[in-house]
Parts: sequence; C-alpha cells; structure tokens
Amino acid sequence: MKVAFAGGGTGGHVYPGVTIARALQEKDPGVEVLFVGTRRGLEADVIPREGFRLAAIEVAGFHRRLSVDTLLTAFRACKGFAQSWAILRRERPDVVVGTGGYVSGPVVLAAWMLGIPTLVHEQNALPGITTRVLSRIARAVAVTYEESVRYLARRAQVVVTGNPVRKSILTAERREGARVMGLDAGRPTLLVFGGSQGARAINEAMVGALPGLLARRHELQVIYQTGRRDHAWVVGELEAKGVARKSIPRLVVEPYLYQMDMAMACADLVVSRAGAISIAEITARGLPAVLIPLPGAAEGHQEKNARALEAAGAAVVVLQKDLSGEVLRDAIEALLDDRGRLERMSQSSRGLGKPGAADALADLARRLGSGRRHASTGPRLRSGT
Repeated sequence: MKVAFAGGGTGGHVYPGVTIARALQEKDPGVEVLFVGTRRGLEADVIPREGFRLAAIEVAGFHRRLSVDTLLTAFRACKGFAQSWAILRRERPDVVVGTGGYVSGPVVLAAWMLGIPTLVHEQNALPGITTRVLSRIARAVAVTYEESVRYLARRAQVVVTGNPVRKSILTAERREGARVMGLDAGRPTLLVFGGSQGARAINEAMVGALPGLLARRHELQVIYQTGRRDHAWVVGELEAKGVARKSIPRLVVEPYLYQMDMAMACADLVVSRAGAISIAEITARGLPAVLIPLPGAAEGHQEKNARALEAAGAAVVVLQKDLSGEVLRDAIEALLDDRGRLERMSQSSRGLGKPGAADALADLARRLGSGRRHASTGPRLRSGT
C-alpha cells in the first residue's frame, strides 16, 4: 500500500502526518509513504529528517481581505493544484490523508478528482475552513472532539479519533529524558515552548520571569524552546540580566527541540501555546500546564482548546493581553508551591489524553486504501457520488 500525506506549514499539521505514518509502518512495514508539502514550511526540515520522501508544491494560505497578495495566493493555489495532480498521477497512492492547513486543499481536491480515497483529519475543536470545505468531498473525516461534528456538512462520514501522538511521547522515561537534556531527573523541571515557530509574547514574558524564578528556586530546571527567530534575542536579553547558560547548567535554551519527547518526559509543568497537537501531547503525558492561547488563531480555536483543559482542571489559562513577566512568574510559582494541585492537574490532564488516536487513524487509512486496491477494475466513482 502507498499512502500520501498532505499538510504542512507548522508542526500542528506536520507531526500528525508523521505520527500516522509511523503507526501505519508499525502495522505493515511494507507501507510506502509520501508527503506532499512546500519548501518553505516546517515540513521541508522535518520530513526528510524523519526519513520520508517529500514532494513539493507551491501554495500559500489565503488572506481574509481582498488584496494583491490574495490574488497571488489564488494563482499559487491553481499552480499547487496542477502540481498535486501531476504528483498523484505519477505516484498513484492508494489513499491520501490530509492533516490540515492550506497544503491539504489542492492535494485532497486533486485526489478526489482522480478517484483516490481521501481521509481528512482535524486537530482543533473548531474545524478550520479547509477542513469544512474538504469534508464535503472526503471519503472520511476524523476529528479530535465530539463537538466538532456539528460544524461539518456530511456528519455520517465523520469519526471521532482524537489527535495522534507520537509513540515516543508516550513511552519516553523521565531518567532518559533528563540524561538527553543534560539535567537531573530528581529536580523539578519546567518546560516552555511557544509552538514549533516560537512566540514573541511568551518570549518577552519569559525574559522577564526567568531571572527571578532561577534566583529564588535553586532546585528548578528549565527547558526553553524559543523558536529560531527569537533565539539570539532571548539569549542576549537573558545574559544582559545575568542569566548565562554557561554558568547555569540547569537551564537549556534552544531555538527548536527536535527531541520534544525527551523534554516532556522530564517535565513537571509546561508553559505553552494551546495548539491542538501540543495539547494532545501534554495530555497524553498527563502534564499540568499554563496555557497562553494565540489570540490571532483562526476563529479563536486556541482559546477554545485551552478553556477545555481549564474546565477539566488540567490547566491554568493566561490570555496574552494579560501576560507579563510578573504575571507569568506568579502563575508558575503558585503551581510549583502547591504539589497537591499539580498532582490533581496531572490526573485531570491524563484523563483527557487519547493515546490510541494514531492507531485508530492508521486503521482508518488502511481500510480506505485497501478498498481501493481490492476494488474491481472499471470506472471509479468519486467519493460522495
């Protein structure tokens, strides 16, 4: 069986595909995997590093207001569709899996027109525009939350699976994680990240919060992913405040954490955005969190994600408009000072996790692909006709 994945731009669309692909190969080592994405998104770095082939198309996300950029994006979308058509005609996959974002659109559309079964996966509680459009033609749509079903037109085609989480996130052990990070497994550890690309607002707050945290809490260890764009600035600001990495071995500051599984394995508390995949991994590990939703996320989906954890007692939500170094430091210290609350939050977080999502999605993709392979010869109908 050959499976093509379409999705990219950010880790929230790249890593679900990687996770499903790994689950497919565990079930059947003969499965051939191809990713379709762009040369600019995170997929251009991550997919080859993960050992998969990447076929590149030219496509970009649409702006919500009419402008010259919107017209250029529309042109790229047409070009991306033509490139997707050519790639799928050449590769002849048995099933195409769209994992969200603007990359999914032209690839899933081309697959549908070529009669290739399609599966679309939505990570967020509120389905994005791409998912809502593609749900009208996809053979099946997998969602993370039951409440997402009501936003989709063809509800009979929808399956609730949860978000796929990398096996290593589930199996990584604290002692090994601490060894890889160069830290002490016996010390409390704070993990901070703003998504795959970093977050300037979180970085500004952490630059204000971190000196005081480290000065008052000599036992605290910190793993901090800044994002590539802000890394040099963060390091410079911290050094100006007397926080130098070379003189503080319990501080790890990296532009990107390729071994997030190891970082989460030794974490006691997380500070992060509220992207769907981040939340899936946090809850799979059963970690308490301080969540700072991205205010510009489409239709406020990150705040919806964060509030779901807050309502379950698994997280504290700090809105970006209220964020400062002092606010963030106080939120972190209040939790670190209350071990009982941290443990209750951890239990609530673990209760929200869906560790079997990757296997469920892999099984669904296999069923769709097997149906195509075993179908009789002759004209193939488009899905949904």
